[in-house]
Amino acid sequence: MKIPKRLLPLVEEGLVDEVIGQLMSGKEATVYIVRCGAHIRCAKVYKDAKQRSFRKSANYQEGRRVKNSRQARAMEKGSRYGRKMEEEAWQSAEVDALYRLSAAGVRVPRPHLCFAGVLLMDLIVDADGQAAPRLNDIEVDEALALEYHALLVNQAVRMLCAGIIHGDLSEYNILVGADGPVIIDVPQAIDAAGNSNAAEMFARDVTNLRTYFGAFAPALGDTQYAKEIWAKYESGVLTPDLPLTGQVVLDETPADVDAVLLQVELAIRENEIRRMCQPD
Repeated sequence: MKIPKRLLPLVEEGLVDEVIGQLMSGKEATVYIVRCGAHIRCAKVYKDAKQRSFRKSANYQEGRRVKNSRQARAMEKGSRYGRKMEEEAWQSAEVDALYRLSAAGVRVPRPHLCFAGVLLMDLIVDADGQAAPRLNDIEVDEALALEYHALLVNQAVRMLCAGIIHGDLSEYNILVGADGPVIIDVPQAIDAAGNSNAAEMFARDVTNLRTYFGAFAPALGDTQYAKEIWAKYESGVLTPDLPLTGQVVLDETPADVDAVLLQVELAIRENEIRRMCQPD
């Protein structure tokens, strides 16, 4: 096939030997199957901001760091340079996340390099060696739904333990490879500790899994994995292999009303003393 313009620099630099064909085109990028020496990989070509349908909401970018203060100011002003830096930050976020997640044992495509706005990574294949289908495109029964749900909840936990939340997890960005589900598309991944929307986005990711697999395994409808996992994360006890129940035990210990009223009274008195001590 004719080499796409955005892939030409990689071919000229010898990073890609052959463009075999287009795999898919989504809201963020167009993905091609390429040959790099003896290896068949995929090349994710990011679309220009004006062509994308996914909006880079401030909710996703909160907590992300840029290289220096000049770039941060330019991005805030929305100048041409700032928009260019914003694009680079958006693309590098996925590259950085993939490297971190891969190192943490999360089932994501292994990245190889990012060059000229193109990300080279492993091609996920099925048992027949063909490009793996999306989860949404395969047949699922109750047993498989329970198996895949348990695996993917564990992957969400592993991501969280690595400090990352997918932010847009659903059956549309999970591939089913020869060895099971693989999570893809993480340019909007957020920092779990640096984003004030982290709890909400994590809950949405896990709830999406429950909703999808719950259609095949109704027993999942009553589970509360998102709340259970986040509570353990906030308390500092979450680990990648921590056993989960899918249930949240409510604290039904009666509140000590007298103790609460005492604290309120002490606070009022302290405030009165502070006012009295202030000079007129």
